[in-house]
Amino acid sequence: QVQLVESGGGLVQAGGSLRLSCAASGRTFSSYAMGWFRQAPGKEREFVAAIMWNGERTYYADSVKGRFTISRDNAKNTVYLQMNSLKPEDTAVYYCAAPRRWGTRDASEYDYWGQGTQVTVSS
Repeated sequence: QVQLVESGGGLVQAGGSLRLSCAASGRTFSSYAMGWFRQAPGKEREFVAAIMWNGERTYYADSVKGRFTISRDNAKNTVYLQMNSLKPEDTAVYYCAAPRRWGTRDASEYDYWGQGTQVTVSS
């Protein structure tokens, strides 16, 4: 069982940066791959990035590749999402989540979710 709490969201101007954090509780955090999703008003939840349990592999949605970086610190039970060169279209509620298996972008295959943190990018 893993419980997830996101933080770090806020209001930023286009071109700015934010770093989201996701603190996990549970002894098995280090054995899970982790992912970030986002959901804008009126849109479906979409995959953003994922990281392997040991941090050795990552992958990203094309829309954020080169701008966002996912990382993790298993000693702190925390996964991060560094977001640079933010655009208004990045505005959404951002969620961290833990999947059943590595390599999936399908939200239905993620079993554990945080409550989300709002990111708003002004133009």
